[in-house]
Amino acid sequence: MEARALWLLAVVLALGFTSSSGEYVGLSENQCTVPAKDRVDCGYPQVTPEQCNSRGCCFDSSIPEVPWCFKPLQESKCTF
Repeated sequence: MEARALWLLAVVLALGFTSSSGEYVGLSENQCTVPAKDRVDCGYPQVTPEQCNSRGCCFDSSIPEVPWCFKPLQESKCTF
């Protein structure tokens, strides 16, 4: 029974990690719309979406061979 519970926990955690790619915690989606060629690496190999977001960075693993954890665009603030 204990092995089954551990397996179920592993499945739930795996689903949680895969569903979080492309989410931008504390950032607007516009800030994370950075062309692949302009992405500035903000992570390290094997960084998770949660670790990336906790650094204030964007995570998007949909494009291979470019940084998946990258610095967001700065939102422009209008001052009058």
